[in-house]
Amino acid sequence: MSNFEQFHCDFYQSNYTIDDQEEGYNSYGSSENLSARRKCQIGDQPPSNAFVPSEMLLPSQSYMGQILQPTYSPNTLSHLSYTDGFDEEPPLLEELGINFEHIWQKTLTVLNPMKPADGSIMNETDLTGPMVFCLALGATLLLAGKVHFGYVYGVSAIGCLAIHALLNLMSISGVSHGCVASVLGYCLLPMVILSTSAVVFSLQGILGTLLALFIIGWCSLSASKIFTSALAMEGQQLLIAYPCALLYGLFALLAVF
Repeated sequence: MSNFEQFHCDFYQSNYTIDDQEEGYNSYGSSENLSARRKCQIGDQPPSNAFVPSEMLLPSQSYMGQILQPTYSPNTLSHLSYTDGFDEEPPLLEELGINFEHIWQKTLTVLNPMKPADGSIMNETDLTGPMVFCLALGATLLLAGKVHFGYVYGVSAIGCLAIHALLNLMSISGVSHGCVASVLGYCLLPMVILSTSAVVFSLQGILGTLLALFIIGWCSLSASKIFTSALAMEGQQLLIAYPCALLYGLFALLAVF
């Protein structure tokens, strides 16, 4: 029994501790990581006889900018050279093509048929004034108990197409649809005066007939004057005034009857 007990004590006695186990494990893991890194570096390096693109051989450029501020090359700065100031942007009305000064000048030219027209201003395709005058004509007819909005826009569209075709045949330079619609719409302002008079008194009489004839002549004279000035058609004002008088006669019939 003594020999067995001595063997038992010798079997369990050892200088091995837990700290030695952890140290061995860490040294084993570090050796594995070191060998793995060496393998990756060896794998990333191309062989000596392999083809390497020229882009990979260029030295990497060092970042010379500041923190959170990217660096720009001269080519990049040329693309970014723009002005972002609100002071240099055009006004909203100018971008929409609305010029109140030109609208006022066109209105004064229509109200005064004897005043010479400025061809550069009259040749603009401004439809702000014509839309306002068409709405005013329909509104005054509505106040007189006549719902003729559809007739107003229908006659205006057909009249603009007919006058446009006629002016392209008579003029050398030609004219656009927007210019014709703008001039005919501005010259509709005297017709608004006639429809406003129909709200106050009846136009179905001698006074109403004379007033309607005067308004028709006023509108046709103003339109023909503007067309001859904008299209350089001197000596042809009467030829243009006749179809314009027929067109405005239809609006006069809507106002009277």
